[in-house]
Amino acid sequence: MRVAFVSLYPDQLSSDGATRRTRRIAERLAARGHEVVFCCAQWWEGPLDEFEHNGVEYVAVTEEPAVRSFASKLPFALRRASPDVIHAANSPPAQVVAAKTAARVLRVPVVVDWWARRDDDSTRMLRRAAKGADRVLAPSRLVKTDVREYGAAADDVTLVPESIDVDLVREADVDNRADLVYARHLDEHANVESFLLALAELRGRDWRAAVVGDGPERDAAEETAAELRIDDRVEFLGELDPEAFVPILKGAHVFAQTATVEPFARGLLWALACGCVGIVEYQARSSAHELVENLDRGARVTSPQELADEVVAAAGHDPATVNEAFVGYDHEPILDAYEDVYETERDDYGFF
Repeated sequence: MRVAFVSLYPDQLSSDGATRRTRRIAERLAARGHEVVFCCAQWWEGPLDEFEHNGVEYVAVTEEPAVRSFASKLPFALRRASPDVIHAANSPPAQVVAAKTAARVLRVPVVVDWWARRDDDSTRMLRRAAKGADRVLAPSRLVKTDVREYGAAADDVTLVPESIDVDLVREADVDNRADLVYARHLDEHANVESFLLALAELRGRDWRAAVVGDGPERDAAEETAAELRIDDRVEFLGELDPEAFVPILKGAHVFAQTATVEPFARGLLWALACGCVGIVEYQARSSAHELVENLDRGARVTSPQELADEVVAAAGHDPATVNEAFVGYDHEPILDAYEDVYETERDDYGFF
């Protein structure tokens, strides 16, 4: 199948949860033998209009990430690509509307992978994007609710969560450096302070903690740990690839999820699969609580004090390094779900 991805912002140019998800799916589809064209703003150097990377053919629709210019030129790029299906990121929504214009001529479906609203996305255009998609994919029920509020019909939205490498979880070594772990990009939504405040409540107990991730709020988090006089027991490890991250999770007993905004808590998913007890501080704009609903090795809290209490209670759970309940989140079945959506939508156009 020939799949055209549409994202003004490729991960190589502007990395966030949405662009990382789009890149992972594009590269894994290419690895499965699909022809993958990625329409985006140019992120590579040189005069080339096209650039192949990890099996994906990147096409520069524009040289700079300008929304209006990208949207106006996108239909022509898609017609040249001649895809069987168009897979568009939801933001900026103008690219979805432009993709739909091309799709009408090409008679192919537009599948929109919805993640989050960016600050400069207009409500009017988001509604057009939600209503114009042939199928909307959402990583969580929280995001599905958002899409429905923009006008998408419930039957037109399919849940497709994030994925992890279950074989890596099973086969990785165990790194016992930390008992408790927090992991996320340390931006204004990270709320790592709640985790640190909970640790401070447990100052009289024996524990070691790790904070995985980097970002603009890292210095502030390190200062908070010092002010709470727990900096000698909290290790800030920066960004880690899965091969380094998974062993630490397998050696830990508790993973704390406190971020205020999270369309899908992928770090928490990794931790749960690695046998951690997941403790989620409920936040209105985070879907993390969905992963621990009805889960024995999970708990939901509403404050740092409750988080500290659940850390103590987690001692009642036996140590574990793998939780087979999360095998359904492996890369392969999640990629199957994308393929199933593409084929179903193409069926509706009468090509299969």
